[in-house]
Amino acid sequence: MRLTMNIVLIASEVAPFAKTGGLADVAGALPRYLAEQGAAVRIIMPLYRCVAGRAQEFGLTRVLTRVPMDWAGGRQDFSVWESRQMNFTVNFIEQREYFDRDGLYGTSVGDYPDNADRFAFFGKACLETIKALDFRPDILHVHDWQSALTLAYKKFVYAGDPILAKARSLFTIHNLAYQGLFPRDILGRAGLPDSLFAMEDLEFYGRVNFLKAGILYGDAVSTVSVGYSLEIQTPEFGCGLDGLLRKRSQALLGVLNGADYGDWNPETDTHILSRYKPQDLRGKTLCRQDLLKTFGLTAKGRPVVGVVSRLAGQKGLDILLEGLREMFETGLVLIILGTGEAPIEKALAEAAPKYPGQLGLKLAFDNTVAHQIYAGSDFLLIPSRYEPCGLTQMYALKYGTIPVVRATGGLDDTVQEFDPRAKQGNGFKFMEYSAGEMVACVKRALAVQQNKSLWRVLRRNAMSCDFSWTHSAGEYLKLFEKLIKGT
Repeated sequence: MRLTMNIVLIASEVAPFAKTGGLADVAGALPRYLAEQGAAVRIIMPLYRCVAGRAQEFGLTRVLTRVPMDWAGGRQDFSVWESRQMNFTVNFIEQREYFDRDGLYGTSVGDYPDNADRFAFFGKACLETIKALDFRPDILHVHDWQSALTLAYKKFVYAGDPILAKARSLFTIHNLAYQGLFPRDILGRAGLPDSLFAMEDLEFYGRVNFLKAGILYGDAVSTVSVGYSLEIQTPEFGCGLDGLLRKRSQALLGVLNGADYGDWNPETDTHILSRYKPQDLRGKTLCRQDLLKTFGLTAKGRPVVGVVSRLAGQKGLDILLEGLREMFETGLVLIILGTGEAPIEKALAEAAPKYPGQLGLKLAFDNTVAHQIYAGSDFLLIPSRYEPCGLTQMYALKYGTIPVVRATGGLDDTVQEFDPRAKQGNGFKFMEYSAGEMVACVKRALAVQQNKSLWRVLRRNAMSCDFSWTHSAGEYLKLFEKLIKGT
């Protein structure tokens, strides 16, 4: 019989309230599915300006006013707001000096210079909020560097607190490359022992590493795919923390993110021209025509390859650019949607007029166009250098759009190479991070598309995949139960 449990999820961004990346999607979706399986779930996040400005829409009410907290050698008060969702509650830390800003973490110029203070404050305020609400958690589920100091405070400042004492903790790493590195003096301002500035604690090459707090002080540590949990224990992907992660390997595991099929499902999608289902793909043909029209292209029977991505080196855009000419020689049409690093945006913009009729480009994030690409493309190309989980390949599979990916992290976990003889698999993968291997993989995919019977089987395989949050939430609950039982 499953335990009943109180769960507090702590994250710096949560969809639909505030979002810059995949963390928000996870933090927004997972609680709903945990609650459906019987858990009492409460989320805590900052009250950003973008949230406060939509207070009525989100149904925000202030539940705590002027909560006192020792901070920076004095006292700093904060307030707590609340939004009740269908089956869980979201609390927001209001501290205008730190969170009433246009951006979550910075501006187009760069990160806010006081991010260390902002998110150290957030970490401590989360525990004070739990105490003030008298919500006694069984599990603290803490996400990424912005929230990681919560676990340092629990261990060194609130040890033995009766409300927090029995709480077990899970720290989830969404992307190890982002660690929160700051000067040593943050420890004093944050009210943490200066003795933590040591290699076995939070020191990291002469700076304080917030992410290390989560890795060191969490009762368990997870990543967002099994593959990534193994990769980060190697020098190539460990970002300087592979040794520490290997030391904690017994407490480290991967739980694959889920896809929210409430938003991403061709049978119900309101963003696409024609809905369709695995048994009847006529609507996908209409979506393909609509996608080409959106980008002013005419494919004339050519394969359509989509890319929906942050335009960054991590996402493999460097090898994509290197392989453009050879890919276009196959006759395919490539449609790219995204924003990111200025040099990559510039290179793509310069490439577009060189390949008229074959390269469609939109340098923006457009949710409707993203849906159109998933529905209207034949393939989705994801050549990532590394990928902690990835959701785009899960969305593509649901839409019968075949993923062509580099075999890394969550991409390797979710995409199985199609075997034409056994008629098993759901996509295509390449191992070596190079333009040549990527192009060879694309050509392999195009060859299967030419065989109509194999193509029907492959699409059917893809659309039958189930990466829903229901399964992932169940895996988290099993882990939480083990933590509570101490097994």
